[in-house]
Amino acid sequence: MRSVVICGSRRFKPEIRKLEALLKRAGVTVYAPYLHSPDPNDWVKLQEQQQKFILLGLTLDHFYKIRMADVVYVYNKGGYSGVSTSMEIGCAAALGKPIYSLEEDKEEGCRNVLFRAQLKTPKQLLAYLK
Repeated sequence: MRSVVICGSRRFKPEIRKLEALLKRAGVTVYAPYLHSPDPNDWVKLQEQQQKFILLGLTLDHFYKIRMADVVYVYNKGGYSGVSTSMEIGCAAALGKPIYSLEEDKEEGCRNVLFRAQLKTPKQLLAYLK
């Protein structure tokens, strides 16, 4: 069974966590995004340099997960991919990783052409990971 990294927006945190758990139960090695949403009151108390350090760490951590995984799966409900997910798609493409998505990206053709296929169910994704 191949490993997978899930890329997606924090707005889909519950769905991504559910998918992550299902894949792990099926025996898949899953690299999942951190998806932490800091308390805005705490975030503004941090110095700018601390904020940059945290953001850099989160970004590079997910790039590392992309390098480790065999397959990239973009959880883009409604076709939505934010800025971070777009960077992750670019990283995966540069590394030559196969990229699959939940849905077609009708908003941005440059992202959409990088997806090999849309895998709309966990069962379809599992079939590609075998």
